[in-house]
Amino acid sequence: MVHRPLVLLLALVVSELYCLSWFIDVSESQGPGATLQSFSFNCSSFIPTLELLHVQPPTTFFNPPSLTRWQGIYVGKMTLSSSARLDALTVNHYELQLRFTCGNQVTEGRLSVDVQRDPNRDQCAGRFASPPGEIIQVRETVTPGTPLYTLLLPGQGAQMNITSAQDPPYFPGPFSIDGQGQLWAPSQGLKGQAQKVFQLQILVTFGQGRSCRGMLTVKVLPAPSSQVSFPQQAQNITIPENLIPGSKVAQVHARGFDVRYEIVSPVPCRLFSIGRVDGVVRTTAPLELAQAPDAAVTRLRVKAFERLQPRDSAELDFRVDVQSVNRWPPRCLPALLVTQIPETTPVGTVLNTFTCTDPDSPGSTLDYQLLFHSPASASSLYLRDRVLEVNDTLDCDAPGTCLQHIASILVLDSGQPLMTTEVPVLVMVTPVNEFSPTCVSRTFRVREDAGPHTLLGSVVGTDLDYPHDSIEFSISGGSAPFAVDRLNGEVRLLGPLDYELQKLYRLTVLLTDHRQDQDPTCHRSGSCTITIEVEDVNDHAPECEPPFQELTIYAHLGRSLEVTTVSCRVPQEPQRLAFSYRIVGGNSQSRFSLQGAVLVHSGLMSGAPWPEQPHTYELSIRVADAGPSTPHLSTTATVTVHLVPWRTSTGATSIHRTTVPSRMTPLLVTDTEVFWQPEPWFVVVLTVTSALLLLGLGWLLSWLLRGLIQVLQTPSKPTQARLLNSVQGTKGSIEGFMEAPRMETPQAPSSVISLHFDGRAQDSRTGRDYLFNTHTGARRWL
Repeated sequence: MVHRPLVLLLALVVSELYCLSWFIDVSESQGPGATLQSFSFNCSSFIPTLELLHVQPPTTFFNPPSLTRWQGIYVGKMTLSSSARLDALTVNHYELQLRFTCGNQVTEGRLSVDVQRDPNRDQCAGRFASPPGEIIQVRETVTPGTPLYTLLLPGQGAQMNITSAQDPPYFPGPFSIDGQGQLWAPSQGLKGQAQKVFQLQILVTFGQGRSCRGMLTVKVLPAPSSQVSFPQQAQNITIPENLIPGSKVAQVHARGFDVRYEIVSPVPCRLFSIGRVDGVVRTTAPLELAQAPDAAVTRLRVKAFERLQPRDSAELDFRVDVQSVNRWPPRCLPALLVTQIPETTPVGTVLNTFTCTDPDSPGSTLDYQLLFHSPASASSLYLRDRVLEVNDTLDCDAPGTCLQHIASILVLDSGQPLMTTEVPVLVMVTPVNEFSPTCVSRTFRVREDAGPHTLLGSVVGTDLDYPHDSIEFSISGGSAPFAVDRLNGEVRLLGPLDYELQKLYRLTVLLTDHRQDQDPTCHRSGSCTITIEVEDVNDHAPECEPPFQELTIYAHLGRSLEVTTVSCRVPQEPQRLAFSYRIVGGNSQSRFSLQGAVLVHSGLMSGAPWPEQPHTYELSIRVADAGPSTPHLSTTATVTVHLVPWRTSTGATSIHRTTVPSRMTPLLVTDTEVFWQPEPWFVVVLTVTSALLLLGLGWLLSWLLRGLIQVLQTPSKPTQARLLNSVQGTKGSIEGFMEAPRMETPQAPSSVISLHFDGRAQDSRTGRDYLFNTHTGARRWL
């Protein structure tokens, strides 16, 4: 077995069709089912197909190729069909055109099969071994005892015998065959045997007891009525060198009966053959002028003869000129350029140098052209001879500028027809983080009573790198009650503000870019300062010192009297000094008025009778801030005035003033009831403990009361004296108060002073306000 399979790897990297040739040698002894060639294909994304397009010369000896998957690759096989009978003497060369399809990618290839003689072949083959046998035709005028046919069999020294019967009267005489395979006509000739068919069974015996059988069928034709001749004259034929073996070159036709054709010069003819019956001249081998320069001109002499009368023949001479054809496109290294460069690549940087050659004409000059596909009119690349360079600044800092530059290098040769090769080029430009983000310093204003999450404004960040808004914001340091949104830069309030504590905040906002470089860890940062001014809001009511006043005045008819001055301020905002004053309660008969902060009593008659008896006025004075800040807050000061009218004979007026110190400011007590449900065991323990405690306290109180009763029953003299003085003093105070209008120099009676209230509070149960005396505990409900 001479067959040696070859493994061929086809790399499917282009989508256009192209042809390649492969050559294998096959022994004629290969039988049906024998594998001629194995192919390995790489196709991972689609289901491929392998087809046999055509065979030259046409035959059914080859099966359609099979395609199976093995270890991730596809293996195709070419095998001989069940009807295959290879015979190097009959046809010694076949051309098979194959097509491999993987998705949209198609590859065609030509497989040349050379059939080699097998010197050890010892079996009958071809038509001779088929059931019908080899059919030959002879004329009845054939010369008796002349050779009719030569049976060609492999091997040497074979013996051949006709084993079938040749009995008369059907057979005019016996046919004979010699050791060279020549079949001889009967010695009696075949005259008168026209239209008869003689079947001859032949036994072929080889050495060492090997043999085979075949059939020769002889058809006798009537005598011809004309001679052989060529109607056309000698001619010259020009063919291209890219004709595949088996291609038709020319066809000759001769007049005559049952004409056969053969090439008689040159012998043997390596490049051409002629059909014995149809006279078609075909190529039998590739006409590669580069490998076989002598194939440029071939002079053929064709002989036409009658099959039964070979001596009746004619010859025709013609010349076959093989013209050089530009068959192969230029081949380039690299065949595909894919590269990645940063946008900061300098102009003039060499991306690659292409090396291309022309297989048809090595050393010839090639032309290089740069074609842009996407973007169509890019100027970022430049082809200088065979060198691809960066031609312009590769900027990725504008929308749509950082692109994949898809181009191709078109390489043209100088042959005819013009052949080209296109080298795909893909240049991917990657972004570089060149610039730091920036922002403009801004000033925001916010009211001090603004609530949480109040939007103050936005920090506008810019970045010259694309995308320009790919910025994250943050605040350096976390002590200020403000926060900035990480994505949009909005500044919001987090906590309460106090204008009196801090009026101005300066925040440093950090800006960090991201997604602007091929390296995801490459960041740039910047910062700016924003100023936040807190706007003052009137959130503190005025406080009066003292908040409560109790006065006793002695006034007479027709004269006004300055009673007191209401002194108020805002402790948290000492700079606020403008206040408005208004009497909102207790000013019955409108006897009091305010001149700014001064309370004045008017002694003029305004329709109401002049009081004859002392009278007490509880005046409520509302004090409100009068500045530009809003809202305007107020407080109420209480002034209790004890008015003692004087007769007209009274010459002097005096005021007795009692103020409540600020330390005695009444407190508002809030009672909060808390519900608690204890465990049962705790209730039992608490009950027992409380009972014991109450018993102990009861005993202690009883003991103390007995001692107190004993002391009260035996008072000392000093104690009795003090008690008597107290009673007398009270009686004297009342009498003095009644006689006070008759005195020249008035003094405040002690009974009036004893009625002074120096505190004000609110009952926690009823919610009513009342005045109280801190010395005696007396109350007066308001």
